[in-house]
Amino acid sequence: MDHEAGDSVLAAIGARLTAWAGPRASVGRLGGDEFAVVLELAADRRTLRLEQLVRMLHTPVTLDDGRTVDVAASVGAATPASVGSRDLTVLQRAADTALYDGKHSGRAVVATATHATTPSIKGRRAGRLGTAIWGRAA
Repeated sequence: MDHEAGDSVLAAIGARLTAWAGPRASVGRLGGDEFAVVLELAADRRTLRLEQLVRMLHTPVTLDDGRTVDVAASVGAATPASVGSRDLTVLQRAADTALYDGKHSGRAVVATATHATTPSIKGRRAGRLGTAIWGRAA
C-alpha cells in the first residue's frame, strides 16, 4: 500500500472512531496506526458497544480510486472500575496492555487491575516492540 493509501485508511479509521464515540467523547491519533478514545460507556452496554466497534474497524476501506483495503484492528479498553483508577495515564497503559493480550483475537479486551500494574517505559507497556532497545518506547 502506498503512502497516500495509508493516509486514506488512517483518515477513514479516525472518522469511524469519531462516529462510533459520539459528540461527548475525545478521539485522537497517538501516532502511527494507534488511536485513543476517551468516553463513558454504561456498564450494561459496554460489551455490545465494543463489539460494534470491532466490527466497524474490521470493515474494509474503499479508497478514492476504487481499491478496497482490508483492515485489521485490535481494541483494548479500560474503565475506572475494572482498573481501580480514574487517572488517564493508568487507564491508557492498562488499555494498551489489554490490547496486546487480545491482539489478533478479533475481539475487544477490557483491562483488569493486573493490566494497570504492568511495568511501562515512558508510558508504554514494557516488553512491547521497541521498549527494550535503549529503554525507548515504540
